[in-house]
Amino acid sequence: MDKVKAGWIGQMVGVGWGGPTEFRWKGEIIPADMVPEWTPDMINQFNQDDIYVEMTFLRTLEKYGFIVSIRQAGIDFANSRYMLWHANRAGRDNLRSGIAPPASGHPEYNKHADDIDYQIEADYAGLISPGMPNLAIYLGEIFGRIMNYGDGLYGGQFVAGMYAEAFFEDDMEKIVEAGLKCIPEGSQYHEAISDVLRWYRENPDGWEKTWDLVNEKYHLNPEYRKFSCNEPDDPFNIDAKINGAYIVIGLLYGEGDIEKTIVISTRCGQDSDCNPANAGGILFTTIGFENLPDVYKSALDYETKFSYTDYNVSELINVCAKLVRNAVVRSGGKVKTDNAGNEYFLIPVEEPVPGSLEQCWDPTPTAGDIHFNEEEMAQIHLDDIPAE
Repeated sequence: MDKVKAGWIGQMVGVGWGGPTEFRWKGEIIPADMVPEWTPDMINQFNQDDIYVEMTFLRTLEKYGFIVSIRQAGIDFANSRYMLWHANRAGRDNLRSGIAPPASGHPEYNKHADDIDYQIEADYAGLISPGMPNLAIYLGEIFGRIMNYGDGLYGGQFVAGMYAEAFFEDDMEKIVEAGLKCIPEGSQYHEAISDVLRWYRENPDGWEKTWDLVNEKYHLNPEYRKFSCNEPDDPFNIDAKINGAYIVIGLLYGEGDIEKTIVISTRCGQDSDCNPANAGGILFTTIGFENLPDVYKSALDYETKFSYTDYNVSELINVCAKLVRNAVVRSGGKVKTDNAGNEYFLIPVEEPVPGSLEQCWDPTPTAGDIHFNEEEMAQIHLDDIPAE
């Protein structure tokens, strides 16, 4: 649970540090002198959508458990009241208009299905799945399909898989490889991360060279922007895979150093607060809260609630603890307490089983009833939705 806490703090550090640079540099490396200096007061990121949106999913799991249906998860997301963009916005608009998940995230109905959204939010899934990659994958099938499909979904499952591994491993190459095992080979997302690993091994001392290679293939080549929500020649790129590559560049070239990891992920540009938030969360999970330097936790506010949620930091960790205990038992493990009152989780070792290969530009048809029924629509409260 010390590592769970650290993972949330790492997200707050990453998004706070990179926040002032978000989408100000597109298709170019951010100059080093344009990255803010970290100060302890930057930790309290309670109004960041990059953090509080995923707490909607935690609340659904707290209420209904891991057997929650994707349609109930969609109803809860439809009732959220924060502003959203891209795949999240399109998915929620679909839900509110009666299109149920997974159709709400399917390319036929969601032109942002390859965007970064579930990747941004998937930290929660890994943080309640220590050593349980198949739970991390499963949670993507429930919550990630509300707004994403194909590579957009795989980005979140990849990030969650890295978190699941980060509880028991601190070698970043091994953590990245573990995340890759959670998504289908043959996908462009898998290809992008595999490329970054290979280019890192070929250029271990020069992250800028790897960035150039990523930019040339995954930003400038329209074959790797087949389902971009904007024109392929637009410098703005919110595609999941290129931003996922920037997470991995930070993790690999950061070499376990907090400042290097977050600054490199930030300097890669594009969504340069979300990407260091993911990278920071994974790295902090390997370190644990007690082992973090004081500069990253000394000013932490434990009382303020995250916007649009029922959770402050302490309540957030408590609900994660409850869910992790349930997850361990669900996976066939055990929760034991010794005579001194110390609690232990016995977690079965498992190999991840990724889902089938799907790509947004060649999707499989939607199946089943894609619309909410009258009873389900009655649970979506449209009368008090704020204007966006």
